[in-house]
Amino acid sequence: MNLYTLFISLYLSFGAGTNYYTPVQKSSLQDSIKKGKVVYESFCMTCHMANGEGLPKAFPPLAKADYLMNKRAESIKAIKYGLSGTIVVNGNTFKGSMAPLGLSDKQVADVMNYITNSWGNQNDKMVTEKEVSEIRP
Repeated sequence: MNLYTLFISLYLSFGAGTNYYTPVQKSSLQDSIKKGKVVYESFCMTCHMANGEGLPKAFPPLAKADYLMNKRAESIKAIKYGLSGTIVVNGNTFKGSMAPLGLSDKQVADVMNYITNSWGNQNDKMVTEKEVSEIRP
């Protein structure tokens, strides 16, 4: 094997450019996002709207949402167990409650992958079912 072939092999093996997902991981993420969109449309869209922008003073946005992107565990916990009280999203205070949705850990992971990769959000680390299963109330 010549040096050029070795370099290309290493380049492709360890990630080309800024995409650090292997082809299998990327395929898994895309599959999870597709499934998450179905979950979102069934359970979340009524409050957070089709565009993820929520309703001012009532339901927080998910689109370009600092809370969602910076508080990963808290966001998973909210989807898994519900949420009540006050949160601040993009500088706006929301006080209310979100009932537990009764989703499986896989559904929570899928919807997290969808919402953290939609509407201007970009997540560089896939949410897994295992990660969701480790979140406690």
